[in-house]
Amino acid sequence: MKAVMKHEVGYDNMSLVDIPEPEAYDDKVKIKVAYTGICGSDIHTFKGEYGNPTLPVVLGHEFSGVVVEVGKDVKNVKVGDRVTSQTTFTTCGECDYCKEKDYNLCSNRKGLGTQANGSFAEYVISREESVHVLPEEITLKGAALTEPLACCVHAALEKTTISKDDKVLIFGPGPIGLLLAQVVKAQGAFVILSGITKDMPRLQLAKSLGVDVIVDSLQENLEEIVLKHTNGYGANKVFDCSGAVPALNQGLPLVRKKGTFVQVGLFAEKLNPQNQEAIIQREISYVGSRSQKPSSWVIALDLLKNQKIDVEKMVTKIVPLDEWRSGFEAVMAGNEIKVMVQSNEI
Repeated sequence: MKAVMKHEVGYDNMSLVDIPEPEAYDDKVKIKVAYTGICGSDIHTFKGEYGNPTLPVVLGHEFSGVVVEVGKDVKNVKVGDRVTSQTTFTTCGECDYCKEKDYNLCSNRKGLGTQANGSFAEYVISREESVHVLPEEITLKGAALTEPLACCVHAALEKTTISKDDKVLIFGPGPIGLLLAQVVKAQGAFVILSGITKDMPRLQLAKSLGVDVIVDSLQENLEEIVLKHTNGYGANKVFDCSGAVPALNQGLPLVRKKGTFVQVGLFAEKLNPQNQEAIIQREISYVGSRSQKPSSWVIALDLLKNQKIDVEKMVTKIVPLDEWRSGFEAVMAGNEIKVMVQSNEI
């Protein structure tokens, strides 16, 4: 079968290859892939910025498809089911985190598209526990965005809580920021989304998705706008989805005293200057949010089923598997919002 593989460390070192078609076994499910979203982490891997622990490996972890084969131990998933899947392929099953189904924190976890072959391919293998059968209300295109949506659910509804009275500030109108804004709006809260001038098309899309206030922080005074909409107190919750150090340090003083700042975006460096005085003097809870866990997917799929999240409006380009490279180039050019690779027409 055709698959997009990262061969070795360094910039690019990726190609479309022919590899043996996988077979279902034990509790594993074979999925004919429909769509895979290109994630920021895929771009980091392309650029050689991530230290992939397993190479060569087929990339891709935001996907949907149809089940074509099941292993002998599979009980609840059947051939013909329309599905998406969590990215967890194996865990140790024994650590404290596995016992609580916090698979995202298992030190021995192996993920699809990182340590196990992923979905930039015609077929992918996943374990039954990770597979979710789709309600008829969710399209295959929409389902391919369940994984990033689950990450946003984890950040907004599991690492903290959102009430309808909250005033929420979000940095970064990329796919994660746009999804997270919709998760927050679905709870009835007031949302301010901040970006920079080049983000204006994304900010305008955010407005059409229900965001209350959009801000170009290079042209407008973000502090004034936030204080105006929060009676001078600051935002109850701030989410950084940009992974940009300036956004972090701009946002910390804009959190209401005793408020919460959730770090969703990943920084290019492990160590960065941080306005720790704002955290201490304002008694802010600074919270890290890593990926997603099984409970995040249940909530994410319920939001999609009930049409609380408009994911399809965010998909601005789809390329066939053979043209994966043009999809990656489109993401890196920054002119698209969400780019998908279509492996099979289903």
